[in-house]
Amino acid sequence: MVELTITVRELPIHVVMNGDAQLPTIVFLHGFTGSTTTWREVLEHVGSEFRTIAVDLTGHGMTGVPQAPARYAMEEQIADLHMLFQKLSLQSFVLVGYSMGGRIALAYTIQYPEQIQALVLESASPGLATEEARIARRQADEKLACSIEAEGVRPFVDNWENIPLFQSQKKLPEEKRIQIRNERLQQSGQGLANSLRGIGTGSQPSYWGIIGNLKGNVLLITGELDEKFVTIAREMNEIASLWKHTIVPGAGHAIHVEKPSLFATMVKEFILAIQKEEH
Repeated sequence: MVELTITVRELPIHVVMNGDAQLPTIVFLHGFTGSTTTWREVLEHVGSEFRTIAVDLTGHGMTGVPQAPARYAMEEQIADLHMLFQKLSLQSFVLVGYSMGGRIALAYTIQYPEQIQALVLESASPGLATEEARIARRQADEKLACSIEAEGVRPFVDNWENIPLFQSQKKLPEEKRIQIRNERLQQSGQGLANSLRGIGTGSQPSYWGIIGNLKGNVLLITGELDEKFVTIAREMNEIASLWKHTIVPGAGHAIHVEKPSLFATMVKEFILAIQKEEH
């Protein structure tokens, strides 16, 4: 396992890489309040068949924390990732994104489809369909961002880990729950607040109208207990009928955290099936 910090467009980006550059490459993008740490068990289960690269997104983990919320916008994050991938000499790769990272992964694939061999979206969405919904979400995110700035990360995490989206994580072993909490607590308050403002669902463009144009290999993974994102994935699948959608029994929003071995197996089997079809 190699950890690097690569400066891109004046932003230091932290990446964790494993495996030989000659192997097929999988890039992993985490969700809000996450970091490369969230993928640790998945990367172990992926094993030596692939080269893996996990990225700390803007304002998260050990990547830089810009002061301007505009620097977190979708177009900025795509530009950062594109230059990062160029610096890593990535010509063609599989992109895996969870939640916020899934939204960014989808946006990147829409802009640079020729680079993406396959796209795996875990509990992700194409954004909000109406301007009314986006305005309401921006207002809610601004309120939450101000709360983080005023009260700090710990009170935010105390509330965040108890929202309905993460109820299924209460069943995890105590050691794993502590690991998840510590990862959240290590985040920058400014990074979280500015992420809400710059890359929140209400701030990003809606991709509902164009996902049907994405003809490549796409796998949607949702947890059975995460009814909201199961519904979103089904609605995406109605538009993009060639995409595959798998619902994981007994899992919530973060399948890769709750069932890392199964998640890694699903990703590997999806990739290997594509490789088999191509040959």
